[in-house]
Amino acid sequence: MSKALLADLTAETIVDRIEALFEVIMASSYLGEPVTVGEHMLQAAACARRDGAGDALIAAALLHDVGYYVDPDPDNRNELVASKRHDRAGARALAPFFPEAVTEPIRLHADAKRYLCAVEPDYRDKLSDASIHTMALQGGIMDSEEADAFARGAFCEAAVAMRRWDDEGKVAGADVPPFGDFRPMLERLVKQAGTARN
Repeated sequence: MSKALLADLTAETIVDRIEALFEVIMASSYLGEPVTVGEHMLQAAACARRDGAGDALIAAALLHDVGYYVDPDPDNRNELVASKRHDRAGARALAPFFPEAVTEPIRLHADAKRYLCAVEPDYRDKLSDASIHTMALQGGIMDSEEADAFARGAFCEAAVAMRRWDDEGKVAGADVPPFGDFRPMLERLVKQAGTARN
């Protein structure tokens, strides 16, 4: 069901489909974390908003894990194939409707975890067991050459900020705004992206 919600998207249906997806994933377990997938993404977005991020980065935090529902795999084997990983799949599904300032941090958020482990020795110790497990599937800690290339990327800073909110957004019972509070922002971003492309 959740896969169908992200199929055949248009600019007119994308926000409705995302909202319908959130209704489903508010009860979906999240890789053994103490929150559901929906709670996790709402918490990440709330952290971004709290820290004064712009709309695009708040939207990226809100939508960063939708890629798990583009081509769902209950055994998470997609994370072993770079093009199928949830970060890439989510960015690819959203790219026709949102600006790069939304989709690039999403595309890079798993690599940002790998990067932070390479450049901040104590960062790995702060990761949950699930994040450590998925990092192994996603390529492990970056080597120095990979880390240098990542640091030179245009969206490195945004991806790292979003990664930190991703890590923070795993608190059971946290009080966060509902999806509806973010909907007008998503609608504005879709409209802005459509205008920029025309």
